Amino acid sequence: MKRSVLKWELIGIAVISVLGSALHFAFELSGEWAPMGIIAAVNESIFEHLKLTFWPTVIYAAITYKLLRDSTSNFIIAKTAGVYIMPVTIIVLFYAYTTLTGIENVIIDIAIFIIAVAAGQLTSYRILKMTQLPQWLKWLAIALLIILALIYGLFTYYPPHVPFFEDTASGTYGIP
Repeated sequence: MKRSVLKWELIGIAVISVLGSALHFAFELSGEWAPMGIIAAVNESIFEHLKLTFWPTVIYAAITYKLLRDSTSNFIIAKTAGVYIMPVTIIVLFYAYTTLTGIENVIIDIAIFIIAVAAGQLTSYRILKMTQLPQWLKWLAIALLIILALIYGLFTYYPPHVPFFEDTASGTYGIP
């Protein structure tokens, strides 16, 4: 049973990485359709790239929920933990390497994205195989997922004018 759960979490690394990569281009391919901005990166800011892990993970979790719910515990908690680990990993690794080297490199950025997805999926796996956690954590996890979805939507349309939200290529914020 644990092998099956691990298998699905490992498959998730590939699926989330591919879906996230596709979302990198979805806004532009949609003709810059504003509603697409909720799920796709609308510019090259760090913030916008974090959405590329969130929505694919939520979609993959929805697909695998029926497959894994009877053989795991803490599904919502595990997926929420994973979806929060991913952006934290991206932020820490991105700022660490750019601060230390003074450069930005697309290959390193892609590697960081995949490492972040793997970290999130493996965190999720660890929580999925734990004994049942308290029910209140499930409700907290749901609230945290909703909050993160709202943050991604709100700050896409109304980004703070700080470097984290700035498209370094154009100097713009949010939807162009």
